[in-house]
Amino acid sequence: QVQLVESGGGLVQAGGSLKLSCTASGSIFSNDHMGWYSQAPGKPRELVAGITRGGSTNYADSVKGRFTISRDNAKNTVVLQMSNLQPEDTAVYYCAAVLRATVGSNPRQYWGQGTQVTVSS
Repeated sequence: QVQLVESGGGLVQAGGSLKLSCTASGSIFSNDHMGWYSQAPGKPRELVAGITRGGSTNYADSVKGRFTISRDNAKNTVVLQMSNLQPEDTAVYYCAAVLRATVGSNPRQYWGQGTQVTVSS
């Protein structure tokens, strides 16, 4: 059983910063990719930032230069540092991870429960 537990989020004024953290626990053989997605009301879930086990990163154009993703492979943790937040960043943010539970299993994507980020103008 794999679980992703998120922390962080909340309410912040425009221009402020927040940090989101997510830790994967349970039966984990390998942790191939971790990332953060956002979903605003009435909109589809979208990738915000992703990071591979080797540290390669990718970002949505809208957050480049403002958000930074990092991970600790030993702790199966991924962190999203968000700076210069804007009202349009308001959304529920979900942690995601592509994991192999055992040596012979196929990779599978797991999701956290989501954490609300609200940016006031």
